Amino acid sequence: MSEGIPAIDIKALFGPASPERDAADRAVLQAGSGVGFMTITGFPGSELLTGENRARLLRIFSLPDARKADLLRWNFDNTRSNFYRGWFPLQPTAVSYKEGIDMGPDVAHEDAAFDPNDPLCEATPLPDESELPGWRSQAADYHRAMEKVGNTLMRAIARGLDLPQDTFDAYFKGGISTLRLIRYPLRDAKAAVDLSGPDYSVVHKGETRTIIGKEHVDSGFVTLLAQDGVEGLQAKDHSGEWIDVPPADGTLAVNFGQLLERWTGGRVRATLHRVIAPDRARYSIPFFYEPRVDAEIAPLAVPGATPFEPFLYGDHLWEAATNFVEMRGIKHLRKPRRAKAS
Repeated sequence: MSEGIPAIDIKALFGPASPERDAADRAVLQAGSGVGFMTITGFPGSELLTGENRARLLRIFSLPDARKADLLRWNFDNTRSNFYRGWFPLQPTAVSYKEGIDMGPDVAHEDAAFDPNDPLCEATPLPDESELPGWRSQAADYHRAMEKVGNTLMRAIARGLDLPQDTFDAYFKGGISTLRLIRYPLRDAKAAVDLSGPDYSVVHKGETRTIIGKEHVDSGFVTLLAQDGVEGLQAKDHSGEWIDVPPADGTLAVNFGQLLERWTGGRVRATLHRVIAPDRARYSIPFFYEPRVDAEIAPLAVPGATPFEPFLYGDHLWEAATNFVEMRGIKHLRKPRRAKAS
């Protein structure tokens, strides 16, 4: 029987210690150690998730193709100098059928770390203010609001694990959190691939549906996803069943990443998820809450946690992220900053 996706009001997490905050801590950790997904309400910045405000942020997709091309990453235009941040176009033969842009902390923070020798710390190519008036400030406001939610969930997870609530704080100062905007257009049934094959379609509730987002786990700490009220996101529960993640307005869908699963020695679970095609174009706004590139991830003092060899977050992220189709062809451009023990 399916576990379902828990819906949690996290308002108490933004207040002082209280029985209500303790209950919210427990609910968050239970979701993380259970299905690995939840939807949340009660957070500051929820007004940014209204249909009107989402549409203002998603105006970037209305840019002419020639302007989107100016924002492309190196693997789609080798004349560009940005490798990790920037625009990724539709790829007609890929299972994941989407276009969008990845933006780093520099979209929100003028003092964001920049390192020309590390693509994870590069500047984000952005449209000019004249093209999309007010868009940059909207993106900055959204990035900062999601940072606050991510930080609050991070502290709740620490408390839920019976650790000091500031256990993770230092790792996220100067973090490289990513704001991504995605458009999943309707896929042409006469496309260059056979969409009836098992790689491209599934049967869900007796209906054949095209896959537009290949199943995967996220590589970071937590992901905060604003959906546009259009269904399609699914998570895989412990029984192996794919369950729908509700796309209700004013909520964030939250999943726990591979980093957090490793960091907690398996106490928190990174869950497989995918996107199946609805009957109209779908937009989503994920925010990947991430620590610094040079943060050393080492075992926590958590009973029952599986031990592991310490690693640098940047090395983990680059190895994982460059396996995704929109990052294909760039793995060789960054070498691990720490050699693995022989």
